[in-house]
Amino acid sequence: MNWAATIGRTIFPNPVLAASGTFGLGARFPSVANGLGGVVTKGITLQPRAGNPPPRICEFPGGIINSVGLENPGLAAFKRDVLPGLTRLKCRVIVNIAGFAVDEYRELARGLNEDRVDAIELNVSCPNVREGGAVFGRSPRRVEAITRAVRAVTSKTVIVKLTANFVDPAATAKAAEAGGADAVTAINTLFGLALGESGRPFLGGGSGGVSGPALRPFALFCVDRVASAVRIPVIGCGGIMTGRDALDFLSAGASMVQVGTASLVDPRAPLLVWRELKAWCRKNGVGDWHQLVGRTRRAD
Repeated sequence: MNWAATIGRTIFPNPVLAASGTFGLGARFPSVANGLGGVVTKGITLQPRAGNPPPRICEFPGGIINSVGLENPGLAAFKRDVLPGLTRLKCRVIVNIAGFAVDEYRELARGLNEDRVDAIELNVSCPNVREGGAVFGRSPRRVEAITRAVRAVTSKTVIVKLTANFVDPAATAKAAEAGGADAVTAINTLFGLALGESGRPFLGGGSGGVSGPALRPFALFCVDRVASAVRIPVIGCGGIMTGRDALDFLSAGASMVQVGTASLVDPRAPLLVWRELKAWCRKNGVGDWHQLVGRTRRAD
């Protein structure tokens, strides 16, 4: 059975990816990464960022709230110190980038025209930074402008990671498509707040982003909505913990999935999700997993 998935100019060996922000910079667990379709690095910015003060993660019964704040080494150090190690991976490498102005996204994309970078994911949806992030992602006009600026300087596969914070992701997905995106990722985390016993915010950055199983029903709804609105592929993300969860996202219209918070519990989680999905397809006589994509709407 051919498990390959194609987005833009990139052929992924299978449809399961490790999500940005939950798998480090990609190379720490090569035995896991090499069994996946690809890994998405944590968000890279032009300049190094120390991130938000601790504490950065708060657990709750349905998942976590994180307030990492885009901690990363910056573009120059990433290219010098991290990218060479990623050449040893057999899977595809997607670099997630985050800017605070359209020109920064353009410069980041131009700087990542490297052979080992297979695709670029535009983070216009991070909820735990004060500038850019989800603020950009709530404006279809801004999303289209950022996507168009990146598309103009790279021939690599361009994916736009959408927010659903106070915006219809179908509208911003259409904007990303109009700007030249090859795919969209739906969705990033949602705003969340955790309080300490003092009544003050528990997280060092104040508010944060909710992820994990509690996010999954809404993320699934968003994937179904976005997939109905655009012609480009949708990558589903949000609380995927098992192969059955991945199957649901494919059924709702996702062409691929990303596994995030589950990796913080067990770094092998994306690989386990892939194995469970593959086993389900074999058990149920699915000869081409593509026939699962969008079957929710086909059943109408």
